Amino acid sequence: MYSLARSLLFCLDAERAHDLSLTAIETAYRTGFNPLLATRPKALPTTAFGIEFPNPVGLAAGLDKNAAHVDALASLGFGFIEVGTTTPRAQPGNPKPRMFRLPEHEAVINRLGFNNDGVDALVANAERARFDGVLGINIGKNKDTPNENAIDDYLFCLERVYPRASYVTVNISSPNTQGLRDLQEEETLRCFIGEICEAGERHAATHGKRKPILLKIAPDLGELELDSIAEVLLASSIDGLICTNTTIDRRAVSGHRYANEAGGLSGKPLFERSTAVLRGMAERLGGKLPLIGVGGIFTGTDAVAKIQAGANLVQFYTGMVYRGPALIGESVDAIRALLDRAAA
Repeated sequence: MYSLARSLLFCLDAERAHDLSLTAIETAYRTGFNPLLATRPKALPTTAFGIEFPNPVGLAAGLDKNAAHVDALASLGFGFIEVGTTTPRAQPGNPKPRMFRLPEHEAVINRLGFNNDGVDALVANAERARFDGVLGINIGKNKDTPNENAIDDYLFCLERVYPRASYVTVNISSPNTQGLRDLQEEETLRCFIGEICEAGERHAATHGKRKPILLKIAPDLGELELDSIAEVLLASSIDGLICTNTTIDRRAVSGHRYANEAGGLSGKPLFERSTAVLRGMAERLGGKLPLIGVGGIFTGTDAVAKIQAGANLVQFYTGMVYRGPALIGESVDAIRALLDRAAA
């Protein structure tokens, strides 16, 4: 069914197709036809960050930026849903067109630029949702907030989302907000993470429950930069790491008509690099921090490769664009088979 729908959607502009896909998933959910989209996988309980997930396969941030479709997306069988990125104030993002499909490479380039309705709108949507599973909320800064004041935006969002989130992801790795990735520099990151974690502890005391805080990093970092990030994380009270965001590297799609479009490249061309970063960070962190592997998952075998590289959980987004909801159950079953073989 999805292959037919994809053929129709791929005739449309990529961002228009994205919006229609969400509408279709929402309609199927509300009319009771969502079982036609995907068969929910059998449970595969997985614990990370002190949270028990019904299965280790999640939706990456970016698909549902405003938490407007949480119930519908959760009904497809994900073990957890991550929404956002959200910012303190609503912003339109970058000018259109800003999303491009590269079917020959099973990839997408986007330069959306944190387009969203603002954190208060996201929280209101999340509170209306009936979903009582694991909900991650991904936070960022407004485009017009200078880096020297970026921490204020993140602290503002953290305070707003804390009561509703199961965990919070700090996104300083999108390539589509100018200067954002500079926050990954060692000394800047050390101060930044310190303030975020201190605020998290204050909110935990206020709300009587501690919510894990995760950092999401870029795949375009050098080995020395990754060394520095690992040192900062190990010295902090951060709860986990997501590897990785999209890449600005275009070598894998060189020659394609969209190769020179600005933005982050996701999909199959990202798989090897994101998995290498994941493996390297797993080695550096030595099991002291749980990891989420994301980037280029298109098959159950890909999901297994992330687990073998050190991930406790996996996420995807572009894989859904090309494979549809069937990828969820396929990934859960492949990870289950891996764990069964390991236990035998």
